Amino acid sequence: MNIFIGFVITFAVSALAITAMLLVRRRAPEGSYFTDGDRASGVFGVLASGFAILLGFIIFLAFTTYDESRAGAEAESVTVVQQLETAQFFEPAVSKELTGELICYARYVAGPEWDQLSDGTLGDQINPWGAEMFATIRAVEPKTSSEEAAYGKWLDQNSDRQSARQDRVHGATGVIPTPLWVVLFAISIVIFAYVLFFADSGEGKVTQGMLMGSVTFVIVTLLLLLQFLDNPYRPGVGALKPVAMERSLRLIDEELAIINFDDAQLPCDASGRAR
Repeated sequence: MNIFIGFVITFAVSALAITAMLLVRRRAPEGSYFTDGDRASGVFGVLASGFAILLGFIIFLAFTTYDESRAGAEAESVTVVQQLETAQFFEPAVSKELTGELICYARYVAGPEWDQLSDGTLGDQINPWGAEMFATIRAVEPKTSSEEAAYGKWLDQNSDRQSARQDRVHGATGVIPTPLWVVLFAISIVIFAYVLFFADSGEGKVTQGMLMGSVTFVIVTLLLLLQFLDNPYRPGVGALKPVAMERSLRLIDEELAIINFDDAQLPCDASGRAR
């Protein structure tokens, strides 16, 4: 979320709401438009409580998805490193091919794929290096006991990686359906309109402005928070970044130095795109 834009939207909407309150106040009777203030306050409490419960539940749902996306990215990055270690137990030719494809997979996640998540264009696209690894491992016929163990372990880790990627990608689609947004905005408008009926020409402008401004500020801020949690990959403060996969790439570089792997012949460039 862009903090500056968020503050601009919040203060702009609050300023408009306060202006509307002060305009209504000019012709409002003393004591507000309600003859029974206690009953009116009780009704407002019902409106505010219902809105708060609904919004709180939706924010919890959105945060859960946000956290699952973050955890999925972490799990995926860890599994990539584990698979690279497992790949070293295959025969040299297969090991070299799988190692290169894993590195390209990680680079692609941290590069083009993350950019697509940020701008919302990933859709149902797969990581092309995942398909390449599937084709490579499919042609493998284990000959030794260590290769057989590595083959079974690779398949298990491959499933874990795919599940983790699914969790990561799921958060980019947004979990809040349009009808919920419509309901939230409709309730917000009803609350704003209801507060206008508390306009009181007998009270000071500052008091009336604070009454409307505080309600508006809280509601707009919560809606913006919900919008951020529903789009965790959008650029801005708090957005999910490929930190975990970038860390895994650094770990991979250290491990490759230990096994003297020559990465000059990798089938991809630094961003993970095929050469």
